[in-house]
Amino acid sequence: MMDLARLLPKLLNATGANPEMAEIAAKLAWSRAAGDGLRRHAIPFRLFRKTLVVSVADVIWQRQLNSMSAELISRINRLLGREVVYTIEFRIDPAAVEQVRADFQPQKSAQKEDSQPLPEELISAAAEIADEELRERFVRAAGNCIARRESQIRS
Repeated sequence: MMDLARLLPKLLNATGANPEMAEIAAKLAWSRAAGDGLRRHAIPFRLFRKTLVVSVADVIWQRQLNSMSAELISRINRLLGREVVYTIEFRIDPAAVEQVRADFQPQKSAQKEDSQPLPEELISAAAEIADEELRERFVRAAGNCIARRESQIRS
C-alpha cells in the first residue's frame, strides 16, 4: 500500500501557495508526526498563517504537548518537505476532542474483523468531510479499496 505521507510534498508543490491545501497537508502531517499515542488526544483544528492550532482535552495534555512542540514541528515540516508550520498552539477544547473520538467509533465498527485498520491519514482526511453520510460512504469505499488491494497482493 502506498504511504500517503510521501505524497504531501508533491501535493504542496502542485498546489503552490493554496492555503487550503497547506492546511490539509499540515493536518495530515500532524497525524503522522503525532503517532498512534497522541492522535485521539490532540486533534488538528486549523492552520492559521504558520501556526497549527491543535485541540486537546485538558491542561495536562496541553502542558505535555507544549514541551514536545519543537520536535513535532520538526517532524511535520520534514514530512511536508518545507517549513509550513512555525508554531503549534494547543487549545483546550474537550468537546472537539470527544467529537472526533465519536466519529472514529462507527468507522472502526464498520470494518470487517479480519481487515486492516484504515490509515490514520485517511481517517483524519475523512473527518474534514462535514456531511456525515458522505463521510461514512467515503470511509467504506476507502476500506473496500484497501481490502481489494490486499486480497490481490495475497493472491
